[in-house]
This record gives sequence, structure tokens and C-alpha cells, in this order.
Amino acid sequence: MTNKSNTIYSFINGKYLESNGITQNIYNPATGEITAQISMGNSDEVNIAVNAAKEALGEWSKLSALKRSRYLFNYVELLYKNKEKLAQLITSQHGKVFDDALGEVQRGIEAVEFACGIPNLLKSEMSFQIANNIDSYSMRKPVGVCTGITPFNFPLMVPLWMFPLAIACGNTFVLKPSEKDPAAAILAVELLHETGIPKGVVNVVHGNKKVVDALLTHEDIAAVSFVGSTPIAKYIYETASKHGKRVQSLGGAKNHCIVMPDADMNDATNGLMGAGFGSAGERCMAISVVVAVGNETADKIVSNLSSKIETLKVAPGDIKGAEMGPVISKEHKEKIINYINSGIEQGASLIKDGRNFICPNYEKGFFLGPTLFDNVKPDMTIYKEEIFGPVLSVIRVGSLKEAISLINKNQHANGTAIYTKDGASARQFSYEIQVGMVGINVPIPVPMSFHSFGGWKNSLFGSNGMHGSEGVHFYTRLQTVTAKWDSSSFTENNQFFMPTLQ
Repeated sequence: MTNKSNTIYSFINGKYLESNGITQNIYNPATGEITAQISMGNSDEVNIAVNAAKEALGEWSKLSALKRSRYLFNYVELLYKNKEKLAQLITSQHGKVFDDALGEVQRGIEAVEFACGIPNLLKSEMSFQIANNIDSYSMRKPVGVCTGITPFNFPLMVPLWMFPLAIACGNTFVLKPSEKDPAAAILAVELLHETGIPKGVVNVVHGNKKVVDALLTHEDIAAVSFVGSTPIAKYIYETASKHGKRVQSLGGAKNHCIVMPDADMNDATNGLMGAGFGSAGERCMAISVVVAVGNETADKIVSNLSSKIETLKVAPGDIKGAEMGPVISKEHKEKIINYINSGIEQGASLIKDGRNFICPNYEKGFFLGPTLFDNVKPDMTIYKEEIFGPVLSVIRVGSLKEAISLINKNQHANGTAIYTKDGASARQFSYEIQVGMVGINVPIPVPMSFHSFGGWKNSLFGSNGMHGSEGVHFYTRLQTVTAKWDSSSFTENNQFFMPTLQ
């Protein structure tokens, strides 16, 4: 079931839907070369995909949770068998280094493994004999046809956060992956169909804003999942909500990491290098701001980071030993450079400048070197806005209280962390901080799939996070039944009062 041409088409009802519509180039970020094209869909393709999902919904939702989970158990095996191939596709289209791509595949598989437990996850509550011969029990039922709109930075993991759990709960799904790097998501859906899953349960459409809008407003779509930037997340939430859909819409971030004077500076430095420059900073959980408590702490962490940056290997992701690859596109590279320019213009101290980095033999690639700023102030653009690139800013504060206050004032509240050896400081931080995901000596506190992922404030629109119990609740509706089975107590008289429990 391979897409044999160099053009990637929508995948609907178990097969590719070839069309002659507008195409868009897909690049290898390391070389800057066009490697494939993607056929951009339209509202007609959305209708075909949604209709296929709607048609499959009746039988699929009636299957027992155990039978649905068996497809997912088989799916996990296929994902493991194709783990390296999936990682290679991610590296070739996104640019992240191969080991990082392998990590993304693994975290995605873990979300599917969580979904395999759906028979237990859908177990409900029961109250026997709440009144004479009356019982009450609850059920979680599927919501219907769901859609997921996913970002370029995790082209496989985020789709695997969405559609496996959605279909495990008895829904059907229409996936709209990023048009910049769709190959891994397409292969993942192909592998799902190798399990023999009924056609139409999961479908893929490609496209731009027109396709997204068609999904958000389609009368037969019940729920929308999204991960991306804050402005688009807000738009997704408002548009889909206006059309009566439940929405989980995860937005951007400006993640801070506090470094206390008592922290293990080597541990903190190593953690910040990975959290700031891993995946070229293109992570919604990347640390982009180091909040150093005290000038001595700041001097030490800046010195350590500066030394480490000198040894960081920036190279194509498929080269052995590469630690940081290119950014996703030429346009995004230019946007990051403009942010660096603004930091200089607004008075931040540029310690390491990655703007002019050139990767030997890959001069046309979309590479930037790691960039480090010191003495950044809260009113600077590089602090206020999400850069989504390999730029790390250091802010100096005088106390833990000041650090917490700074973070709590930020409009984003996705993730945050602290490095300290003091339990009291860690407890104060975790108790007072107003952020959705918190790390203590852990720089990227992404929860495992059996917990839930989601930020606060402008980092999440909607009431439910991804995967874990939050994901199960999002993809199901609660129904509570109160039942009376006692013919001797039936009454022929009309009852006009509110029923009470006697």
C-alpha cells in the first residue's frame, strides 16, 4: 500500500486519492533540495474523507473495546518493526537528528500502547441500590467523527497522540498532518491498515487553511484536536467551538528554567543544552529562557553554556554524531535571524551568534548555529515572543520569589523547570508556579502517555489535554443511567414532583 509516485496524496477509505490539484514542494532541510511534492486537498476531499469516516463509524463504534484494542496491539508491533524507517522519514523531512527522531517514534508508540488498555480505561462507575430497587451507572461513549490537525515539529508523535486513542474509544478519524513533513504520518496510517482495520476508520487529507476551515466547520465532525502556535490554536478553538464542536487546541510556549545557586551546574548545563538546542529548538517544550538566581549563578551558567556550545556538533540529522540539525525551512531560518537581530538592537548581550553558521558541504541547507543571549529583559521581543529556534536567553533575577513572579506573568504556561538541590525551593516552586507541566531537575517535563499533556493560559484552549485520562475524556461523552426494575412498585398515577431518593 505504498504511494508509488513522488507526490503524496490524501489517503481515504484505505487507498490514495490521486488528484490533479495544486501541489507544494517538500524539502530536505539539510540540503535545501526538493525531495517530493504534496497534493493539496480541497473541501471536496474533506467531504469524501469525512463521509468515509462517518460510514465506518456505525460498525466500528459497536465493536467491543477489547476487539478495537486488538487492532492496536497488532499496530504496536508494526510500529516497532518500522521504527527506524519512520525515524529516517522524520529526519529527511523535518531535519532533527536521527537519535532524536527515534525518540519521537518511541514516545508516539507509547501513546498507542496506552490506547491498547482501552477496555480498562472505559470501565465505568456503578452504584447499586441508590434507592429502593434503583441502580445508577455511567458509561463513556464515543463522540463520533474526530479530526486532528498536527504540527511540523513532531510529524509522527503528535498524530499518534490523537488518532489511536480516538479510535480506541470508538470514534473514527480524519487526520490533517503538516504539509511540510507528512511522510511519517502517512506511513503510520499505512501500517495501521496492515492490521486489517476497517477502511474509513482513519483517513488522511492534506492541505492549507482552506482544508483546515472545511474540517473546522464540517457538520459531521464532532471533535477537533490541534497542536501548533498560539494564534492558530486560538483561531482553531474559536472557529470550531462556534460550530458546536468540542476542541482541545494546544498553543505555543515560552518555557523558563530556573537555576538556583545550589544547583549542580554541570547537570543544569547539560540539561539546558538539550532542552534549548535539541531539535534546533523547534519544540513546544523547549527551554528558551534561563532564569538565573543571582549574578554568580548567571555568570557560571553562561560560561558553561558558552563552552558547551563550542563543542556542539551541528550537522545533517543522518550524520553520525550530529547533535543539532537544521530548522524546517528557509523562511523559518530568516524569521529566527530577525529575532536575533532584534535582541541585539534592544540591548541584550550576544554571547554566541548562530546567524552566520555554514555547514560544510551543505551550504544550501537551512542551518543556524546555537545562539546565546545574556542580560535579556522582560520587555525585549526575544523574551516576549516564541522564537521556535536554537536561541537561548538568560535573565538575571535576585531571588526564587522574583523568578516565580516573572514566569507567572508570562502569557504562555506550557512547561517550566527548576534546577536545585533544595527540597524546600523545589516544593515552593511547584506549589506557586502557574504552569501546566513542571520539571524538578528535569528540563523537558513531558509526561508519559499514561499521564496527560497540556499547558495553561495561552498554551491551551479547551478543557482537555492530550492522552492519559484527559484524552479519554475528550474522545468520549459521559452518559449516566438511572434504572428501576421492580414491577411491584410501578405506579399508574401521574407523578409531577422531582424524583428523590427514599
